[in-house]
Amino acid sequence: MTTPLHRRAVVADAHNDLLMAVSARPVGRWASFFRERWLPQLVEGGVRLQVLPVFIDDQHRPEGALRQTLRMIECAHVIAEGNADRVRICLSGADIDRALDTGRIALVLALESMPGIDANVELISTVHRLGVRVASIAHWGRTPLADGSGEDATGSGLTSAGVAALREMERLGIVFDISHLGASGVAHVLELAREPVMATHSSARALRDHHRNLTDEQLRGVAATGGVVCVNFLAAFLRDGPEEATLDDLLDHIEHVVGVAGIDHVGLGPDFVREVMDDLTPPCCEGVNARGVDPRVAVPGLEGPSELPLVTDGLLRRGVPEKDVAKIIGGNLHRFLGERLA
Repeated sequence: MTTPLHRRAVVADAHNDLLMAVSARPVGRWASFFRERWLPQLVEGGVRLQVLPVFIDDQHRPEGALRQTLRMIECAHVIAEGNADRVRICLSGADIDRALDTGRIALVLALESMPGIDANVELISTVHRLGVRVASIAHWGRTPLADGSGEDATGSGLTSAGVAALREMERLGIVFDISHLGASGVAHVLELAREPVMATHSSARALRDHHRNLTDEQLRGVAATGGVVCVNFLAAFLRDGPEEATLDDLLDHIEHVVGVAGIDHVGLGPDFVREVMDDLTPPCCEGVNARGVDPRVAVPGLEGPSELPLVTDGLLRRGVPEKDVAKIIGGNLHRFLGERLA
């Protein structure tokens, strides 16, 4: 049962790959598929602010990456136009507040890595014109801009093009996302950043030693810029070993980040990948290859946005004050984006 706090709070999700699932459908189904498949879940979960990343799958890299980037951005706009009474793509903090005030879900477009842009930093301005307001510059591996966390052994910082990308994003008002960036790259960004940065979907390395998680030093570094760390729900990033990750494991990570970064610098970045992969696996989508998704990828009971009230309930049961819970489940991200997207 959803608590009164969850119902009245601004619940914000910093990372949901639903655009991958929607854009896999025929163009004429984009708006209706979102309305039928995803909107009810967002509503049930109380989501009022949703960051929508554009992630380019391997099958489109490298030649088709820019084309697919544009296609997914177009998909987001078609979703918004076809569901104008329920959602709105927001370019500014004022847009977000207008969406919330009129009962719509505020959508903020993001790029997860930039395989369609690479070293052509001038194209960052192009995607900004198309509505992108958050972006990262690497995923698991190496890019022309930086190394992802899967390449931590290289000890590499940002390339010269990566530094230029950071500066261009700061000029344009695009929030720099350090999730997926290699450790040396994160240190480089924190050294160079003139504006607050964020992690859209990263958990605590002190609790689970995985390269996708952030160390306490990195957590403090993001907070020192004025940024927000949004905790990832993926089971593999919460617990190691044969036992299933649980809601309590997730709550441990949230409370750890609060303890290190501070209560004003924590949010939620669920990364509901199992839900998306279920949508992409045949027979639902013609021409899309099955992924063989490991069922342990998700915390049981936390497999989609409709289950987000469980996080609120769990934090309240642990004795976290209501005002702090409200900040964690969305208040901080709402404030941060409102300030950064001027």
